[in-house]
Amino acid sequence: MSLTTDSEILSLCLKEDTKKEGFRLLMEKFQEPIYWQIRRQIKNHDDTNDIMQNTFLKVYQNIENFRNDSALYTWVFRIARNETLNFLNSAASRRTVDLDPVLFEESAMSSSYSIPGHLIEQKLMRAVELLPEKQQVVFTLKYFEDKKYTEIAELLGTSEGALKASYHHAVKKIKELMKII
Repeated sequence: MSLTTDSEILSLCLKEDTKKEGFRLLMEKFQEPIYWQIRRQIKNHDDTNDIMQNTFLKVYQNIENFRNDSALYTWVFRIARNETLNFLNSAASRRTVDLDPVLFEESAMSSSYSIPGHLIEQKLMRAVELLPEKQQVVFTLKYFEDKKYTEIAELLGTSEGALKASYHHAVKKIKELMKII
């Protein structure tokens, strides 16, 4: 029998003799969505994996501090978000550019073959990267992950009205940026 509910996983994680099994189930359930959440911000697979490892290490070390006032995924999401922001702030202070070879090759290949759909997607991703951090997160969650405003509000700890305004501004900026990129 597979335990998949948050409460069952949490219960296992909080008992010393079943903590490892509970954590394995937690990772099994959340690893993929957390990976892609981070990857949308961090364009390098290795850095994404490092951030994800730090995220789940913090989750493992602090699972007993989970207050159960939100969904377990929301708590893990926030930890991943903070780890991603820490990485971005650290990278900004180093001011280095790390190109993911696969993405670089795709970019070179698409420009030589001029695949219109792929070029539009690349332009969209570049435009999203140029948005302010909050608009970038809100746009990514709403547009790419198709989350409802209520879910995003819970994940980010803000009001739906503020999210709708951020999304609206993000869409306007993206439309303008797409014209010049």
